[in-house]
Amino acid sequence: MDPKEQDKSTEKNTPNLSPKDERRQAERRKRLLVTRIGADRRRSGPSPQKPTTPPKNLITQAVVAVVIFVALVSLYSFFSGFGDKKEVVGLSDLSQNISQGLVKSIVIKGDNLTVEYKDGSTKLSKKEEGTALSTTLTNYKVPEAALSKVNMSVENNQGLGFWILSLAPILLPILFVIFFLWFMSRQVKGAGMQAFSFGQSKARLIHPDDKGSRITFKDVAGAKEAKEELGEIVDFLRNPKKFLDIGARIPKGILLMGAPGTGKTMLARAVAGEAGVSFFSISGSEFVEMFVGVGASRVRDLFDMAKRASPAIIFVDEIDAVGRVRGTGMGGGNDEREQTLNQILVEMDGFEPTEKVIVMAATNRPDVLDPALLRPGRFDRRVTLDLPDRKDRLEILTIHSRKKPFAEDVNLAVIAERTPGFSGADLYSLMNEGAILAARENRLKVAQYDLIRSIEKVMIGPERKSHILNKKEKEITAYHEGGHALVSSVLPYADPVHKISIIARGRAGGYVFKLPLEENKLQTKKEFLDDIAVTLAGYVVEKSIFGDVSTGPSNDLQVATAIARDMVAKYGMSDKLGPVAFESQPGRPLFGANIEQRGFSEEIGAQIDAEVYKIIDDGMKRAAKVIKDHRSTLDAIAKRLIEVETIEQKDFEDILIAHKITPKRKKDLEHQK
Repeated sequence: MDPKEQDKSTEKNTPNLSPKDERRQAERRKRLLVTRIGADRRRSGPSPQKPTTPPKNLITQAVVAVVIFVALVSLYSFFSGFGDKKEVVGLSDLSQNISQGLVKSIVIKGDNLTVEYKDGSTKLSKKEEGTALSTTLTNYKVPEAALSKVNMSVENNQGLGFWILSLAPILLPILFVIFFLWFMSRQVKGAGMQAFSFGQSKARLIHPDDKGSRITFKDVAGAKEAKEELGEIVDFLRNPKKFLDIGARIPKGILLMGAPGTGKTMLARAVAGEAGVSFFSISGSEFVEMFVGVGASRVRDLFDMAKRASPAIIFVDEIDAVGRVRGTGMGGGNDEREQTLNQILVEMDGFEPTEKVIVMAATNRPDVLDPALLRPGRFDRRVTLDLPDRKDRLEILTIHSRKKPFAEDVNLAVIAERTPGFSGADLYSLMNEGAILAARENRLKVAQYDLIRSIEKVMIGPERKSHILNKKEKEITAYHEGGHALVSSVLPYADPVHKISIIARGRAGGYVFKLPLEENKLQTKKEFLDDIAVTLAGYVVEKSIFGDVSTGPSNDLQVATAIARDMVAKYGMSDKLGPVAFESQPGRPLFGANIEQRGFSEEIGAQIDAEVYKIIDDGMKRAAKVIKDHRSTLDAIAKRLIEVETIEQKDFEDILIAHKITPKRKKDLEHQK
């Protein structure tokens, strides 16, 4: 397949941004490290979901019970008829046999006769009801001499065994019917009890004595400011009298905000672990059901449970699932989600000052929350969790490496330096992938090489060894990636290159791994312009060298255009339009898509488009000039890539030095400053 690039971005954090912009920039900062070409041209659709098996209903259970009943009856009939079948003889024949002296003995059980003959055989017979056997035989003219030679005995039909055998054919069906009715009523009762418990809370409880699930601040690396903010909450839960005596009231609600994977849930658990209180955890989506009133009922039940277990912490993860702004016109003004939100607001207002129950919530979308949820008295304390810096990343890696055997060459400081923009969850995944790679190769220790490979696997994806390029595609990819690396090494404000590869990973057919000389929170206009030129270098190389353009640079164009438009419409970096923000706001959804609400005229929109095109065109010209001035260097990089497929930083710098290009060092950054 033709190579195609994955989504990436080059935007960094800027001051006074909205939460939505901060999330977008955090993702772009991480993906800025990699400039990639290619993925498969085709995108597979969503995988079909496996149909779920419906639960057993009462009809199915009734059929099963009937089948069991039929099987039991069949077994009873089989065993009751099993055994030696005895011949039945009539009274007239029995009389003749006695007269002939063939009968040895007769056993009388009620009206049933068991006749034993002298030849050892046994036959069954039956006498007349209400008449003695001797009288019956006399009537049949049996001689008294022959009758006296027959040993007759009588057995009384008494005892428990007799009655069990006699009543079994009647009692067994009756008992089975009684069992069947009890079983069915039990199922109906269970379904009814489930219906009554439908409104109960599904919160998961972590008891303070559960040492296996309990974590503390020592288990959460980084987030120093967040820990300091939450330290007051821990102190209040441990000793509330100190605050109440002086007239202070601890905040009722704490909202944890941050990008996905920054450790919001873990930090909430650590607060409960530090304070030694019960921790009730539930997701915002678990409140909402298709039945009206269920969400509000679960909210009431959750708060009642927490009050009974106080001091306690209620943690609602992804609260934006129920806490979105009301009155948006979607679902009406009385839908189930809004009723659930109203109940949360009421419960939080209902707390008394002496109640030791604190509500914590987490979200990565604080911009969509209802204002009533954020007012003082509810979630009036907001704690922001940023992506970890290099020192915090080293601490997080150290925590995740506690139970992993490392080789002697492992240096976690190097891994921390090569993972800017990684969240805590990304770092956990990195360490886990490194251990998996070592186990896959049947090694007992994790080496540094495993961790280096796991960085690329987490950022881009696993190697696709089956994705084999033909000779022409390999050459195009090598020149494409070489162009990215060359322009990034020449332009003064671009990040230095650490690795170049044309081995397919994930959806990328090749990539350039770049790292900044120093982590920063701001990005200047010059850095944006250099990033755009680096991003467009692959497109320029393909067009200038091969005289044609493949599908590989398609994502490069999207990323470069997005950066240029943000520079003009969001950051005020356009010389013509000046420091004015023209960013469009997303409107209400219509037929599954958001209709943007533009805060500027069509004329201004045309000027924005013209400025974006100018920035893109200037970036292409700068990239083309670098490629033209250093064509021999590009040829050397591409040739080396075709031979070895991957070039590490040292080998790449050797190529640059051989062609009189000075690699970027930290002193260059100090000189720029």
